Amino acid sequence: MAGDDLTLLRQTVRSAFTELSPAAVVRQQMATLRGWDNQVWSRLCTELGLAGLAVPEEYGGSGGSAVDLGVVFEEAGRALLTAPLFANAALAAPLLLALDDEQANHRYLPGISDGSLVATVVTADAAGVSIPEVVPFSASERGGIPVLTGYASFVVDGVFADLILVPARTAEGLGVFAVEAEAAGLRVPPLVTLDETRKQGQLFLDETPARRVGEGDATAAFRRALDIARVLLANEQVGAAAYCLEATVEYAKTRIQFGRPIGSFQAVKQKVAEQLILVESARSAAMTGAESAAGLPGAPDLTIAAAVAQSYCSEVFVTVTAEMIQLHGGIGFTWEHEAHLYYKRAWTSRELLGAPAQHLETLARTLTDAPVAH
Repeated sequence: MAGDDLTLLRQTVRSAFTELSPAAVVRQQMATLRGWDNQVWSRLCTELGLAGLAVPEEYGGSGGSAVDLGVVFEEAGRALLTAPLFANAALAAPLLLALDDEQANHRYLPGISDGSLVATVVTADAAGVSIPEVVPFSASERGGIPVLTGYASFVVDGVFADLILVPARTAEGLGVFAVEAEAAGLRVPPLVTLDETRKQGQLFLDETPARRVGEGDATAAFRRALDIARVLLANEQVGAAAYCLEATVEYAKTRIQFGRPIGSFQAVKQKVAEQLILVESARSAAMTGAESAAGLPGAPDLTIAAAVAQSYCSEVFVTVTAEMIQLHGGIGFTWEHEAHLYYKRAWTSRELLGAPAQHLETLARTLTDAPVAH
């Protein structure tokens, strides 16, 4: 999309999230086991086409790019959207497209795009170590049908997912398998997490029937899909951090202390200015990552851009939410205030697809292996 189109998209999405996922709804949904409302999710997919925004039209999507989707995730971060947008649009759809299995794409992507199919991806083992550095599932055959065995955790929206894409060890290397919700030997108990606005589950498979997606070693495709997810997560973190900064500025303008707004004190001005620099720098990193994921000319390598965006945006989000609590004073520590919701999201999203240290290691390894320009 062009600049004006992206602006219109942002305005439309922000208006929809304000209407369908205000703070009261976020608190209501986070108290439920599912974590989202099916009717709201259906409207977001059918009326706005959010889940299929970056899915090609031939598979029921809108044919947009990661740049368009980045705008949506930025707004979702602002609103702490309670919907399976991340699982569907940032995890499942990019992985299916990266695997380039025509039959699987026609089978699953239309449902993902219209919201009738909730899909997710296993991205880490039980200890939170990212796949494919570790692969906690193994694949074998029983009666000519692939079956999977293993255990993982931190599966986003896995408890109520209709489809879980599971990476597993095969004789050819890493394989990705589609496991449907009613499969035998499948258990997905809910996981108690710090951030109640993004539900996660554990995954137990015991010789569970599955369908292979793609052929050969899927390591490269899985890494690419995970990098796209990291870029979109970075955009989400930027949107949430920007909202927290705006809320803090507004509070500083109205909170009176010693007969003056606290925003007039130099110490507060300095803190807010430092946060603004952090947020705008993070936005630049996230936007560059989205451009790399979209394959725009002149954009850096996706692995590098994703590592930079995720490592930096994670730290910025944590810093800004911590300062939000501090600058709001006593009210910022209360359950009734929204600050703790963003603070919890900041810490959990920081670890969701690998901690910043892991991304910095990836960046160092990639740059070290890169050919030197002469």
